[in-house]
Amino acid sequence: MTQHFFAPCPRGLEECLAEELRVLGAGDLKVTPGGAGFSGALDLAWRVNLASRIASRVLWRVAQSPYRTEEDLYALARDTTWEKHFEATQTLRVDLVATRSPLKSLKFATLKVKDGVCDRFRDRTGTRPDIAKLGPDVRVHAHLDERNAVLYLDTSGEALFKRGYRVADVEAPIRENLAAGILKLIGWTPDIALYDPMCGSGTFLIEAAQIALGIPPGAKRRFGFYNLKSFDAPAWQRLRDTWPRVAHPAPRIFGSDSSRDALRAALANFTAAGVDEVIRVQSGDILDLDAPAPEGILITNPPYGDRLGDDAELAAFYPRLGDALKRRYAGWSANFITGDRRMEKLIRLKASRRTPLMNGDIDCRLFEFRVVAGSHRA
Repeated sequence: MTQHFFAPCPRGLEECLAEELRVLGAGDLKVTPGGAGFSGALDLAWRVNLASRIASRVLWRVAQSPYRTEEDLYALARDTTWEKHFEATQTLRVDLVATRSPLKSLKFATLKVKDGVCDRFRDRTGTRPDIAKLGPDVRVHAHLDERNAVLYLDTSGEALFKRGYRVADVEAPIRENLAAGILKLIGWTPDIALYDPMCGSGTFLIEAAQIALGIPPGAKRRFGFYNLKSFDAPAWQRLRDTWPRVAHPAPRIFGSDSSRDALRAALANFTAAGVDEVIRVQSGDILDLDAPAPEGILITNPPYGDRLGDDAELAAFYPRLGDALKRRYAGWSANFITGDRRMEKLIRLKASRRTPLMNGDIDCRLFEFRVVAGSHRA
């Protein structure tokens, strides 16, 4: 039986997500700002949770209706057959997002959806689910636009960027699904050398290594669909056990950082992710280190003002970075995801591409510089 789903993702990665979903067997794809809708059998949601590197969640649509007031939301939630999907004894969380909704209080709207779900159970079982803000068994998501309300069951549980391999961290890490999407945007494939010279806790490197080794991003974690009545544990085990893992031989994945604490965190994460044997890292400053291969793709999330670094310090750093790239990285594509709009001007290189992206709540640009020796002209 065909079911309908929605997968949110970081803004700017919607087309990459749609391509990924298509490969995984999704039908009726509809790209919207911030994600993509799709349809398929229920086990498609399992596959996307296991294998999507870009989705933030997989939401299963269970009800929808036009609305005008909060009471309409209550009626929609109360009329939905939640008892088909989970038990009244399970804990519940309700989240709501809205785009151009006419309702004055989204907090009150959320409360009415929650009351509708709980009253449905009370009327049929005599018991209401307990509400849990942290670690709920079941998550219900409501989405409102100007006229329509849609209710979803969250099949993911924790957000999908939480892969389960991050055992050590540094300040201002990039989210895993954004890193994976950026690797796709910049055209990296496992036959191309990859280098992150300011690798921090190693997110770009781990995501690349797992792609090269064919490790599904959800291989080390649990999912929300485990707690739904539709979950078929033997079928899920077969799916996970037989998932094709096509490994590419000898990927060239390199990293460095001037902080030894960052490198220690990265090495711990490499081991937890099962990729420590295919990533080579060293301690050092990008301004002093030579390129690790004759040509390849450089990608990094450098420090910038909202999160790390001092504005004056960064303004002095960027011209030196541009000079280092020209001296040491001729033939490379150098890519930087940053919230600092001054970077392109101060680095004294001409960007060949500028892609708007959201890193959490920070409005960023992904700059690509094709480096030519001795000149800042592309």
